Amino acid sequence: MKLSIGGYSFRNTMYEGKMDIYGYLETVKYRYGLDTVDFWNGQFANRSFEAPEEKYIFNIREALDEREMTLVNYAIDGAHIWDPDPEKRENLYQNALQHLKIGEILGAKTIRIDTGGHFGSHPDFSMSMEEEQFEYIVNRYKEFCDRAADLGYKIGPENHTGPSLSPKNLKKIAEAVHHPSFGILLHIGRWQEDESIGDEMVAPWVCHTHFDARTATAENGESMIRMLKDSGYDGYWSIEHNAEKHQYIEIEWLLGTVKRLIKKAEI
Repeated sequence: MKLSIGGYSFRNTMYEGKMDIYGYLETVKYRYGLDTVDFWNGQFANRSFEAPEEKYIFNIREALDEREMTLVNYAIDGAHIWDPDPEKRENLYQNALQHLKIGEILGAKTIRIDTGGHFGSHPDFSMSMEEEQFEYIVNRYKEFCDRAADLGYKIGPENHTGPSLSPKNLKKIAEAVHHPSFGILLHIGRWQEDESIGDEMVAPWVCHTHFDARTATAENGESMIRMLKDSGYDGYWSIEHNAEKHQYIEIEWLLGTVKRLIKKAEI
């Protein structure tokens, strides 16, 4: 089975000082028996998500190789594309470039960089996206996709923040970028509108997925897996669930739950 565990799932354990990036690798490899990982840059960047020194990243790559593990997704925070302040926007872009290099050193198969912005009636943004915001987002993804094409990975947003919480907006962005290296990290069922049809609307562009406790136990879990497979999805089913307590046990439970969904979807 193509399974993975998002690094954000151990955020609380990490912030309590009980896990570092190497402990995460050991946990995924030897506790859960997986050869794949999803890194969240908060696992080794500082609280401002500034990139660490390259030497540290090469040490992580060595640790991955020693364990014969593959990085199937690198989720980057603190480097989203849009901000109404041009200076902040440029700083975010420079941070994005540093983290793209990190993802490339680590051999990431997919990389997530958010659109930025706010969903709804925030004075600087709108659900429908103003033209300047839309064009800037599209052009940056085109640039990133050209870079990704040269190295063989996919890159794009997650339905995580801002306009990407609308499947109509994500579809609009995907169609405008129109690049084979563009991909969407689908956090299954996490929408602020059109929740019942959102996953299906963006299915043609999905390159990675996240289940959380709500979606993994939802009645439509099996049908979502079938729908994505019917749409051509052949990627990994990853768990991203930052439980308040007992994170090792919670992840064990969710991993079993998602395995069961996958098996039932095959019947």
